[in-house]
Amino acid sequence: MSLQEALEYSRAHQPSLLAARARLSAVRADARVPGALYLPRVAIAAEGFAATANNSTAAYLSAPGVDLPRIGATRTGTSSWTPEPSTLAALGVRQEVFDFGRIGALQALADAQLEAEQGRLDAARLDLDLAVENAYFGVAATKRLRDAAAAASERARANRDTAAAGVRAGLRPPVDLTRAEADLSRFEVARVDAEQNVVAAQAAFAAVVGVSDRTLDAATAQEPVIPPAPSLDAAIDQALQRDPLVRERAGSVAAQRAATRAIAAEIRPDLSLTATLSGRAGGAASTSGPAPAGDGLLPSVPNWDVGLLFTWPLFDGGVRARAEASRAREEARQLEVDEARQMLGARVERVYVEYDAARQALPALEKSLTAARDNYAQALARFQAGLGTTLELADAQSLLAEADSAAAVGGFRLATARARLGRAIAENL
Repeated sequence: MSLQEALEYSRAHQPSLLAARARLSAVRADARVPGALYLPRVAIAAEGFAATANNSTAAYLSAPGVDLPRIGATRTGTSSWTPEPSTLAALGVRQEVFDFGRIGALQALADAQLEAEQGRLDAARLDLDLAVENAYFGVAATKRLRDAAAAASERARANRDTAAAGVRAGLRPPVDLTRAEADLSRFEVARVDAEQNVVAAQAAFAAVVGVSDRTLDAATAQEPVIPPAPSLDAAIDQALQRDPLVRERAGSVAAQRAATRAIAAEIRPDLSLTATLSGRAGGAASTSGPAPAGDGLLPSVPNWDVGLLFTWPLFDGGVRARAEASRAREEARQLEVDEARQMLGARVERVYVEYDAARQALPALEKSLTAARDNYAQALARFQAGLGTTLELADAQSLLAEADSAAAVGGFRLATARARLGRAIAENL
């Protein structure tokens, strides 16, 4: 995969990011709950039981969701332990009319929690992008190191063959061949190690991208262009404005502040509309009229009602204590925001220094590689002409291998430092 393909695939398939998106969806669903409190509440209730009826011709229990006003004839002047049947069937509706800001406070809390969760999702995506970029550049760097090790091994093999031919012809002492054999063995070991490093880097790349294959290669035919970085001041300003951790902490402050308002709103008044359609009956003999048909076994006496309910919990010490505790947490959350901003500025400055150092070092490394190639070409020409020594050629060979590896590592450091800087300033959001 190319770097862009790997980024797109990981964003769509990496389990860690899928889990973060699922958490955001759950919080988004929670944010729809306060708005649903404005919808009417509809409930039905049915009751049937036997009980004494010394004070009423109809008895019933309070049914959750159904507002049942007290309706029934009063039976007086008797006392009996004989049970009488009572039945009830009712349909009730309650509609919020005005909540004095209680639901609005809950909605503000849910919205703030959603914003905080969005910040956590953005942070997870930026962390995943950085991991993919590091893994991609790791594969590219190990492949370049492998190619450098393979080239060094091939040069050492050619030098060994040249030295062997010179010894057979009597033009070179045997020590030249043994030194060339030692150099070949050393570079061959380095080549094998470099091959294994490529496989390990490809395995890490596959894991972080989220593919099912055991290894994943990086398409490095056209290496991605490393964009220039903004100035340090601009980078810090951009980070403070866009960093998801700072946004998440700020969202936590807003959520805690909204929670304080929601708690305090619990003791506000409430005005709601209620309506009930019911049928009920009791089997006890009434002193004010005939008994209903069915002797209380059928809820045959119809009733309906419509009314406004106004309630106001004037004082609740528990609510006040919870609100004070929530205000204390607000202060802690705000200090966490200040801490996150301070740490972010320091991190951006540290990463920027690393990037700038890698950027300035790379031209020198490339120049050193060019000089090492020229030096090796001159040493090889002198050796083949019988003017140079084995030590001179071996030194040039080692210098070229080190310069080639150093240039590969320098390119890797520059690419990864730029990726870390991009993560620190939330460049991909």
